[in-house]
Amino acid sequence: MQMTRAIFVYSLLMTAVVVASNILVQYPLSGELAGINLGDLLTYGAFTYPVAFLITDLTNRQFGPSTARKVVFMGFVVGVVLSFVTSQPRIAIASGSAYLAGQLLDISVFNRLRRLDWWKAPLMGSLIGSALDTAIFFSLSFAPVFSMIGPNDDFAVAWAPVLGIFSAEAPRWISWALGDLSVKILVGLIMLLPYGALMSMLKPTIPARSA
Repeated sequence: MQMTRAIFVYSLLMTAVVVASNILVQYPLSGELAGINLGDLLTYGAFTYPVAFLITDLTNRQFGPSTARKVVFMGFVVGVVLSFVTSQPRIAIASGSAYLAGQLLDISVFNRLRRLDWWKAPLMGSLIGSALDTAIFFSLSFAPVFSMIGPNDDFAVAWAPVLGIFSAEAPRWISWALGDLSVKILVGLIMLLPYGALMSMLKPTIPARSA
């Protein structure tokens, strides 16, 4: 009963994060900071999506990788279906592909490191998973080579200074990807705080090396 309830709660939270991120990633930040056009650097989705890794890692810690994969797949199915309703099909396809690859890699890395210091498994899992997620998502979403899955976003493919500060220019989506990954790394570090705070409440129910 405890596991069923936990899977339901984790899956619900995961779905909410995925759908919210799919909507927010379509909106670049507005305004400027220190002369940098934030719209050339980040989308709002960069701030919400890293929470998905926290949910996966908490599930993995408490119930093990097998249950964590169930939560990931549930979030994938429901999240992708809702994403087709709330966002563009190309974004939904890119999100589903990146989400599944990144989360499954996170689970694998976390499980290999779970016996080490408490912070190493969630941090390394989220960082490595985020890197793969970012590469897949932004490539499928905005790179012109993948236009067969949906129309190109003119603003995303337009050339602009890299990260909004360098003289070299590149398609704006590349700066978004770099900015997104930077924020994911920062948020991944911040997410260690709630993970550490919840450790005493969410005791593992499986052997440390269960797969």
